[in-house]
Amino acid sequence: MTKIRKLYYFDKKNAREMISFLDNEDLYVHNVMFNPFLPLHHFLPLRFKYLPESFVLKDKRDMKGLITVAPTRCPMKQMEIQKLLFEENCYEDAGELIQFVVSKYKAMGCASVIVRVDDYLPELIKLFVSKCGFSQISYEKLWKVNLQESEIGVNGSAYKQYDPKMFREFRNTDATAIANLYNEQLLPHFRPLLGKDTKEFKDVLFPGLLYFNEYKYVYRDRKSKNIQAYLSIKTADNENYILDIVQSSWNEIDINLILHFVTDKIQKRKKNAKLYIKTKKYTSLGEKNEKDFMEQRFECVKNQIVLTNSSAKIIRNTEGTKRFTVLNQFYGGIGAVNKSRT
Repeated sequence: MTKIRKLYYFDKKNAREMISFLDNEDLYVHNVMFNPFLPLHHFLPLRFKYLPESFVLKDKRDMKGLITVAPTRCPMKQMEIQKLLFEENCYEDAGELIQFVVSKYKAMGCASVIVRVDDYLPELIKLFVSKCGFSQISYEKLWKVNLQESEIGVNGSAYKQYDPKMFREFRNTDATAIANLYNEQLLPHFRPLLGKDTKEFKDVLFPGLLYFNEYKYVYRDRKSKNIQAYLSIKTADNENYILDIVQSSWNEIDINLILHFVTDKIQKRKKNAKLYIKTKKYTSLGEKNEKDFMEQRFECVKNQIVLTNSSAKIIRNTEGTKRFTVLNQFYGGIGAVNKSRT
């Protein structure tokens, strides 16, 4: 008989064997699965959670599967499934774990659960959609920045135009402007599902307790000093850095200037660090950025499908059969039908 429970410290040996194929095995075990604050963290109300929580599916002494769920900056609004491990082709076990965490966190007050699945796992995507009630939204891509073949290097044109005064560190007072930029860049039909508010961009109270480091900057217009872009650089191992850019489609900015600034910053921390940049299909500049990166010969190292089980629906076009009552008349998508007088 199988049972799902919290991951305990005495599961460490079995858990390590299960994730032994991961590149960042030690980092994941120590910082995510067995953080010393986790035993107390499980008792926190949902709105105060800030660390990932892991659960295991056990059949007597055998560990059949493992799932890790992490809070977003607004856990009451959304939680994220970050890791899901199960024996090959045992999709029933995976479905049990998924349904367990969705039920658990929704019962605690979470509005939705989001997950990003690699596109080479179609059976897993099918499991999320057909059996666990998730809907496919869009996709995200991760590109490896090739500094040698782009214009970002020391001899590149971006280096000659680089002005450090155009950048400064993020402040909490910038959060409102950044939230507006983020929501503006979303395609309209994705805003109900993926929109964010101001508090989701503010710094957490104890950043040192997180399992990753994040460095945040803003890119400003030289004359007006208005914020034109927001840069989030995350790393969990001080070797691989992921850049996420939030910008409005109304502002023309040189992406090479931003990449050179980011490269300069991370190389001060790690000389041979690797830089990756994220593109999001659900934003207004997603396709344009993908084309630019392909022209610069950046390598696409990951393509992930974004799924959520939110009750909100994506509406692209209004249906022609709908009717609306306005000033004693019925208006449909095809034409108007006058209301009969009484």
